[in-house]
Amino acid sequence: MRLINSPFAPQAPITPVGPRALWPPLDFMLGALACCGACVFTNPLEVVKTRLQLQGELQARGSYQRHYRGVLQALWVVGSTDGLRGLQKGLTAALLYQGLMNGVRLGFYSYTEATGLTDAPGGSLISGAAAGALGAFIASPAYLVKTHLQAQTVAAIAVGHQHNHQWFGPHSCLTALIAAMISGVAVTITMTPFDVISTRLYNQPVDEFKRGRLYCGFVDCLMKVCATEGIMGLYKGMTPVFVRLAPHTVLSMLIWDVLRQRALLYRH
Repeated sequence: MRLINSPFAPQAPITPVGPRALWPPLDFMLGALACCGACVFTNPLEVVKTRLQLQGELQARGSYQRHYRGVLQALWVVGSTDGLRGLQKGLTAALLYQGLMNGVRLGFYSYTEATGLTDAPGGSLISGAAAGALGAFIASPAYLVKTHLQAQTVAAIAVGHQHNHQWFGPHSCLTALIAAMISGVAVTITMTPFDVISTRLYNQPVDEFKRGRLYCGFVDCLMKVCATEGIMGLYKGMTPVFVRLAPHTVLSMLIWDVLRQRALLYRH
């Protein structure tokens, strides 16, 4: 007897399918690879941002020579003085920083999402904050080296303290973009002061006890910058921060998503 499917026939229970998780080391590697790919294209803007944020350090507005007057002009000055390779200064350290920070951040958050931790009340916020803090902590040494190298240049256009490191040689979709730009405005306004302070702290010279010569810490740096450069000193380099943020975010998420989908496809 041949059975005919009927809407009244008992159906097998449908088991809800949760988010599929990749092997954590693979997820880490894909997240790192995606952000490193984006970093290659956005690193010149990071170089310009660092130079703008260090320009006029602890000097009153108008009392110092301005080598860099905007994003395009700064890109031209760096490119014409240091050459095209100058626009990719610190790329090795920047790739290490992006790989460590975003590999940990994206991999950790993906893991918490797969284990259901983000489904709890406030779980997504807590997981995102923990992932970001963990990634930033692990990648902080690479950020320090990256800042030193990106600030390093010839005396004619030098700003900030010059560490003159030698161990890294010179060889060494439209909707998403618009959304990233809109969200990038709020992020840039909020985060640029912290970015400026971190750049200053990382780039300051140190004494024989490895203590900073210019700033004692975050609050000290904040107060000194506001007192000598004004409140706008905390927003130096804001334009390249914003211009870099939108394409970097879009490229990172796009490459990461494509790589994860491919990995999940071949896994099954």
